[in-house]
Amino acid sequence: MGRSREYEGDGIAVSFEAERCIHAAECVGGLPAVFNPDSRPWISPDGASPEDVARVVSRCPTGALSFERRDGGPAEAPPPSNSLRVGADGPVFATGRLVILDAERRELCRETRVALCRCGASGNKPYCDGAHKAAGFRDPGTVETAHVKPAEREGGPDLTIRLRADGPLVLEGPFALSGSDGSAVRGAAAALCRCGASRNKPFCDGSHRHIDFSPDDPSAG
Repeated sequence: MGRSREYEGDGIAVSFEAERCIHAAECVGGLPAVFNPDSRPWISPDGASPEDVARVVSRCPTGALSFERRDGGPAEAPPPSNSLRVGADGPVFATGRLVILDAERRELCRETRVALCRCGASGNKPYCDGAHKAAGFRDPGTVETAHVKPAEREGGPDLTIRLRADGPLVLEGPFALSGSDGSAVRGAAAALCRCGASRNKPFCDGSHRHIDFSPDDPSAG
């Protein structure tokens, strides 16, 4: 949903969306010959085989990095199931067949990897941009089964993430949600706080109404 820069190689092109990078360093640690912050350009796709570049790009937990094969190789395949992991003092990391919708259920984009803001301070909502660190956001990242609804009927493989106007992230579809302490639950519907004020994190408790949360305000939360 943001602007990205493309780095072209003979067998693969790598795109980088800087606003979504929170410096997890999976790329730098995985292939330093390709991803070197001290070089210009910092991404050199021909520094390794297209297969190795694609493998490491697919480990980027935020989706800031993506690739397109130029050699006829396969595109990135989504994981076989949808999963969300709540990071302690940080975002929700989601992988799978993810469809992001606006408040009117219009499709904004499809993703396989995202980091979703839950502190309310990101300037790139619904994505995390690392603002939780400067905002001093604190939450241990545990989950409870009482706030996740089971599937009422058999559905498709996609997990939709709807951005409710001035409110939470509404999940609809099959998913597994895990906490930073190993707690886990499976379900098909839930509402996740994205204002940072809920007393029942990572779930919404309606606090966005009391703080006049606006996703367009980077200081919210």
